[in-house]
Amino acid sequence: MKKYHFAILFAIGLTASSCTTAEIPLEEDPDPITQTVTYVGDVKAIIDNNCTTCHGTVNPNAGLSLVTYQQVRNSAENGNLIPRMNNATSPMPPSGILPAATRAIIDKWRQDGFLEN
Repeated sequence: MKKYHFAILFAIGLTASSCTTAEIPLEEDPDPITQTVTYVGDVKAIIDNNCTTCHGTVNPNAGLSLVTYQQVRNSAENGNLIPRMNNATSPMPPSGILPAATRAIIDKWRQDGFLEN
């Protein structure tokens, strides 16, 4: 009977020692974007794929519609669209913070002056 207790305790010890509490490393910075970023060419697809489910034309969450260029630009320039996309504790979309490369496109769009085409 003691052999079985030892085997169980040994197995538990192995399992416990194989667990880790290490943090997942942060994503590496994406490669710098060298081309000009525009809404139509780069940003619209990101917004359509990640934002318009909740912020579409029919009863948008928080009254924020992100369907047109002007709506997205206004929210990025004067609202909290970009800060929320970069907020690790309360990100938009709520399913989780977008990948660094995707957020870099939005940041480059801002740097380039929120160009439409």
